[in-house]
Amino acid sequence: MDRPLVCVGALVSDGDGRVLLARTTKWRGLWGVPGGKVDWGETLLDAVAREFREETGLILRDVEYAQTQEAVLSPEFHKPSHMLLFDYFARTDSVQIMPNEEIAEWAWVTLEEAASYPLNTYTQTLVALAQRRAM
Repeated sequence: MDRPLVCVGALVSDGDGRVLLARTTKWRGLWGVPGGKVDWGETLLDAVAREFREETGLILRDVEYAQTQEAVLSPEFHKPSHMLLFDYFARTDSVQIMPNEEIAEWAWVTLEEAASYPLNTYTQTLVALAQRRAM
């Protein structure tokens, strides 16, 4: 029997008022934040740190829980999927991205600029939360 996938992602700040957005191959051309599936036996925090290291080369610090979302058969995702999305806020000391094959494009932008990008709906929610918190 299929079960929901547990996934993590983070809206990461560079310390200069900018956050990292990425366009991946999995969201039909929409922009979002790096992240991915939690491995068996891995904590959510370990997973978000690993996913960022793998996808961007970034080392995260000050990782803080933001919200949980549920994506059930989202037409924005490249295949039918049921995901539980654990979102975080974090910081990094480097803006040098070393993308893996999943990252098609990336940009460091202000939260105001982020809202003007073609974001997937789950990232729109995360950016709106960051704006309310004045990240």
